[in-house]
Amino acid sequence: MHQMITHRQQYEAIVMSEVPENMYYTKEHEWIRVEGDEIVIGITDHAQNALTDIVYVELPDVGEELEDMEEFAIVESVKSASPIFAPLAGQVTAVNEELDDTPELLNEAPYGTGWIIRMRLSNPEAVSTLMDAAAYKAEIGE
Repeated sequence: MHQMITHRQQYEAIVMSEVPENMYYTKEHEWIRVEGDEIVIGITDHAQNALTDIVYVELPDVGEELEDMEEFAIVESVKSASPIFAPLAGQVTAVNEELDDTPELLNEAPYGTGWIIRMRLSNPEAVSTLMDAAAYKAEIGE
């Protein structure tokens, strides 16, 4: 009986991250969804699990121009503060102001209401250089 409990506990400890197919990903654990001529950016389920409870998000200003891999936000959790990077160059067109009052949306719905910014890319074709879901799953070992 003891052995069965141990196996069950081990099984429950293995939590697979959600990695939607219709998005792109970065090695820094950001997701990118293309919507018309803009992209939406957030952090992955894997990232929010690693950060644990998120308590604060420092957002950029609308209109800010970002370069490839430029830090644009800080996500603070009970464990640490982590920079968030622009996967590609472009201009911030919107920020998720709901995160000011409810930063836990990043934990609760990282691919939905927990989005961070919208951007208009300087070079929209550059999206094709990012990882797809299969490549990201391989990156995080799933």
